[in-house]
Amino acid sequence: MELLAAALSAACALDQDGSAGQPGRTPPAAAEETPAGTAEPPPAHPMTADSWRNLIEHIGLLYQEYRDKSTREEIETRRLQDSQTNPEETSPSEETPSEAEPTSTTENKAPPQISLLRNSNSRFNLWQDLPEIRNSGVLSILQPDEIKLQEAMFELVTSEASYYKSLNLLVSHFMENERLKKILHPSEAHILFSNVLDVMAVSERFLLDLEQRVEENIVISDVCDIVYQHTVNHFSVYITYVSNQTYQERAYKQLLQDKPAFREVISQLELDPKCKGLSFSSFLILPFQRITRLKLLVQNILKKVEEKSDRESTALDAHKELETVVKACNEGVRKMSRTEQMISIQKKLEFKIKSVPIISHSRWLLKQGELQQMNGPKTSRTLRTKKLFREIYLFLFNDLLVICRQIPGDKYQVFDSAPRGLLRVEELEDQGQSLANVFILRLLENADDREASYMLKASSQSEMKRWMISLAPNRRTKFVSFTSRLVDCPQIQCVHPYVAQQPDELSLELADVLNILDKTDDGWIFGERLHDQERGWFPSSMGEEILNPKIRAQNLKECFRVHKSDDSQRRKLGSRNRQ
Repeated sequence: MELLAAALSAACALDQDGSAGQPGRTPPAAAEETPAGTAEPPPAHPMTADSWRNLIEHIGLLYQEYRDKSTREEIETRRLQDSQTNPEETSPSEETPSEAEPTSTTENKAPPQISLLRNSNSRFNLWQDLPEIRNSGVLSILQPDEIKLQEAMFELVTSEASYYKSLNLLVSHFMENERLKKILHPSEAHILFSNVLDVMAVSERFLLDLEQRVEENIVISDVCDIVYQHTVNHFSVYITYVSNQTYQERAYKQLLQDKPAFREVISQLELDPKCKGLSFSSFLILPFQRITRLKLLVQNILKKVEEKSDRESTALDAHKELETVVKACNEGVRKMSRTEQMISIQKKLEFKIKSVPIISHSRWLLKQGELQQMNGPKTSRTLRTKKLFREIYLFLFNDLLVICRQIPGDKYQVFDSAPRGLLRVEELEDQGQSLANVFILRLLENADDREASYMLKASSQSEMKRWMISLAPNRRTKFVSFTSRLVDCPQIQCVHPYVAQQPDELSLELADVLNILDKTDDGWIFGERLHDQERGWFPSSMGEEILNPKIRAQNLKECFRVHKSDDSQRRKLGSRNRQ
C-alpha cells in the first residue's frame, strides 16, 4: 500500500503543475521526485474532465466489436499460456495478451492521441498506454500486480462507454427512425424495444459515476463500490428487458415475415456505415450480453485485488449482487418459455393410467425424445432388431418422468410415470451391435406404486449418456466436478460460440472455461462452466482442451476465490440451475 500511496502522490504532483489542465500536456519530471513515504495525498484531478471525455468520445468500436475482440484476445492468451513449457514463468491470471507484451517507452515514440478502441484493426490501448499515465512516473512505482488491477478496472470503465455508444445507436438510429415509427404499431414497438430507454439511462448514470472516479486520479482507487451501488439501486431494469427476450424474438421474426416494409427499412438501416455491418438483432441483445459480461469483468478484478483487503470485500459484494441480477434475468427468460412449453406438452398427453397434472409453476422440461424399449427377455437377442425393440417416448421434467407411446395426431399415450428422485440407471456392457448403447432404467416406485425396470436403447453413445445423466443427475460422472475440490480436472476453453438446441445442452460464449465432467466417443462433452457452475452438453468441436496442469489449477484457484463468499449457497441452488 505504501507504493500505491507513492503512486497517488506522484499523480498529485503532476496535477499541481500549472499545465495540468491543458490537453496533450507534457507533465514535468518533478512529479517523480515525490517521496515514496508521503502521507495521504491531497485531492487530485490529473486527468481533466476534457481529457477523459475526449477519450470516451473517440471510442471507435461498438460494443459488439469490443466484446468480440476482447474475448478472442482472452482465447489467444490462454493458448499462449497453455503452450508454455514452464508455466511458472507466466502468470495464468493474465487475461489480456498485450499485458504480456513489453510496454513501449516514451523515449521510443511520441505519445499518441488518446483514441481507445478507435482502430478496429489494432489491439486496444491500455491504461498504461495513456499519455497521462506514461508521463506521470507511476508505472515505475506501482508493482506489476497493481498495474494489472488498474488495467482490469480501466477495462470495465471503457467497455461501459463502448456499450453506451451501441445502446445510443440502437435508440437514435433504429427506435427513433421516423419510417420505422410509421410502420410499427405502438404495441409492436413496445415489445421490440421494451424498456431500452430505461436501460440506456441507467448505463449513462453508471458511466458518469465511473467517469468521475477516473477523473479523481489517474491511479484508479476502485470501481467495484460503484458497481455495487448501481447494481443494488438501478440494475433491475435489466431484468425487465431480458425477461421480455422470448416475446421480443418472436415479434421480430413475425414482423420480418408479415411486414415487407419493416424488413426493407431494417435492411437499409443495417447498411448504414454507423452499424459497421452489424445486424439489428445484435443491438437488441446488448443488455443481456452486457449484464453477463459485467459480472465477468468484476470477476477479473476480484482475481487481481489483494486478498483480505477492502477492495476484495467490495468486489465480492459487487459480484454477489451482479450474480443475483444475472440469475433473475435467466429465470425471467426461462419462465416465459417454460410456461408456454408446459401448456403445449399438456395438450399432447393422453393418460392410459391415472392422470398426472403436468402444469406447475415449479416444473419445467429437462429432456424429451424417443428411445427403443426392449421386448421380452435378454435371450431374445437372436430375433431381428426391429422385433427386439419398440419405440417409446420420454418426457423428463425436473421432478417427474412420463413414459409414453406416440399415437396418431401428434399425441402421446402415457402408460407409466415416476418421481425423478426415484429413478436409477445402470449402463450395460457392450453385448454386440443389437445391444449397443443400452441401459437399464429402474423406477423405484411407478404409477402403480411398484418397482419397474425398462431396458432402453439410445441411438448413439452420447444420447445414452445424456439420458443417463438427465435421469439420475447425482450419478457419478467420468470426471469429478470442481465443486468436489479436486486438485486437477480436465478443462476446455470455448473457441466457437454454441447455442443450445435441447434443454440438456449448454450455450457457450467465446472464452468460456469449463471443467469436463464426461465425454463420449462420438464428440460430445458434459461440462461445468467455471464462472457460474452451469452444466450441460455441447459438441467437443466447440472448444480446445487446456493441457497445462498448472493453468488448470490456477483456473480452479481463481474460481474458488471468486465464489468463496457464497459457495455454500451455490451448492444449495446449483441442482436447479445445472439440469
